[in-house]
Amino acid sequence: MADHSHSYHDHGSDHEDHSCHGHSHAPKVNENNRWRVGLAALLTGAFMIAEIAGGLISGSLALLADAGHMMTDFAALAMAWGAFKIAQRPANWRQTYGYDRVSILVAFVNGLTLFGVAIWIVWEGIHRFLEPSEVLAGPMLWVAIAGLIVNLVVFWILMGADQHNLNIRGAVLHVLGDLLGSVAAIVAAVVILTTGWMLADPLLSISVAVLILRSAWGLVRESAHILLQGSPRHLDRREIEKDLLEHVPDLVRIDDLHVWAVTPERPIVTVNACVDPTARIEHVAQAIKARLAKNFDIDHVTVDVMRDI
Repeated sequence: MADHSHSYHDHGSDHEDHSCHGHSHAPKVNENNRWRVGLAALLTGAFMIAEIAGGLISGSLALLADAGHMMTDFAALAMAWGAFKIAQRPANWRQTYGYDRVSILVAFVNGLTLFGVAIWIVWEGIHRFLEPSEVLAGPMLWVAIAGLIVNLVVFWILMGADQHNLNIRGAVLHVLGDLLGSVAAIVAAVVILTTGWMLADPLLSISVAVLILRSAWGLVRESAHILLQGSPRHLDRREIEKDLLEHVPDLVRIDDLHVWAVTPERPIVTVNACVDPTARIEHVAQAIKARLAKNFDIDHVTVDVMRDI
């Protein structure tokens, strides 16, 4: 029986798996994602100017709120495009994993800007409730319909990109908030035209803001989880450890297993494995890597193997 009270040694040639497979730290930048985000940014920026003008002319909070959201959308999409460009840079001695995680940082910032937009809409909506103002529903309606069409086109463009990418998801959430804002503006304009009830404008604006806040929280929470080196949602460290101990021959115990990700598409595992004294260390290391690749789709694995004596 192995004596677990002894320290693990054999740190010489047996310390690690010495087969030189090499890990590629080149970023996996999807060109489809990049050009779709760039096109979406151009369309959003162009219509944002028209919507600001329409909101000022009509006096509609719903339009101005949607224009403000489109302004953050344009900034978010531009940052997302920039993040994809930066992520193409190769890894170097300072950024050993490359620049792929810039997209996660941008997603986090986008989530925070969504919070800011939603809070502003709520604040302005409360002010409109206390002091109702005249709204020109006709111009408001036409601008809102045009905004809905533009947002639908942008949404369709982005839905063709990789939805597992947090940067893309952040952009989609921004545009979805815009789309809802356009719908709210259309409904508010129709209500004002048919009933003259001006409070429909701030009421629907606040409703959209609540939906934006919910989406923003999910984006901030997930991007922060990755930035804090949390385990990917679909990978449970306990399940991985149990699976390895059950299926890797000669593996006695796992002392240190870490699961994290550079981006959701790039999960990483580091593991310290204790093996039977008679085991071939290189074979165990290769078996661990093969098991993680096959069962958990993890290709980037660092294995430190020591004998248990």
